[in-house]
Amino acid sequence: MARITMREAISQALWEEMERDPKVFIMGEEVGVWGGTYAVTKGFYDHFGEKRVKDTPISEAAIIGGAIGAALTGLRPVAELMTINFAFSAFDHIVNEAAKLHYMFGGQFVLPMVIRTVGGGGRQLGATHSQTPDAIFAHFPGLKVVAPGTPEDAKGLLKSAIRSNDPILFIEHATLYQVRGEVPDGDYTTPIGVSKVQRPGKDVTIVTYSKMLEISTKAADQLAKEGIEAEIVDLRSLRPLDMGPVLESFKKTNRAVVVEEGWRSYGVGSEVVSRIYEEAFDYVDAPIQRVAQKEVPLPYNRTLEQSALPQVEDVIRAVKEVL
Repeated sequence: MARITMREAISQALWEEMERDPKVFIMGEEVGVWGGTYAVTKGFYDHFGEKRVKDTPISEAAIIGGAIGAALTGLRPVAELMTINFAFSAFDHIVNEAAKLHYMFGGQFVLPMVIRTVGGGGRQLGATHSQTPDAIFAHFPGLKVVAPGTPEDAKGLLKSAIRSNDPILFIEHATLYQVRGEVPDGDYTTPIGVSKVQRPGKDVTIVTYSKMLEISTKAADQLAKEGIEAEIVDLRSLRPLDMGPVLESFKKTNRAVVVEEGWRSYGVGSEVVSRIYEEAFDYVDAPIQRVAQKEVPLPYNRTLEQSALPQVEDVIRAVKEVL
């Protein structure tokens, strides 16, 4: 296994899939000559050429609309949106077309398209460029939503997404590109819609995904020094949502904390907690706690931004509350 960054893992997945299948192409703002806003597609333009690495106008609606058309006619576009905040400019295309066309035409069409985008705060990009609206997109049937927290999962899930015949929103956290992890050698894929126990434990279940996996792991490391063994379940996909490992873990620990970066109201945590209460109520030994971002537009000032985002201490506090 090689130990590489999240950026390298995503780049490898794209490169390998483009080499494997000539129908796969990339389109988006600055993905070609510039090599991508986060350097994920650096070198792709020179190797694959302008027909398969297409720089687009600054129009998210045009990017997603073009990708839908390409997918309907047999290609496999990977459309990059510079940030998920800009996805709102293409919201109609994403939720009323990409998510629904297969259903509305009785399965006559498939849309093998991936929308790669960057979400999350922590880079001082201000209130309109630092949001985590994952739950909004996961609300819509027909659109799969994937949000990896490790380089291994990022590569495997992206390869699965590109090979899928479904429209998939692939969310990469802005602060995880430099995070390193072991990635298997050779060709491999990771199934979409399957949660994973990233850390075994017996005292409390922490349910999380994306950037908050890193935060939760750091919290679990500190809790372990106090004799508290937390089991961490990484959702990895928000739609489809695999509650199997979550419920199995909860039935063992009888206590849970759900950690997400998005706002607490109407969020991913609300859905997870509701399903635990619905499907495992008899195993509840304490009220389930939720850790989430403060209910404010994310501030630009770094100190205020970090104060609004979930921190390791917040997870530790929530775990001790349920214990």
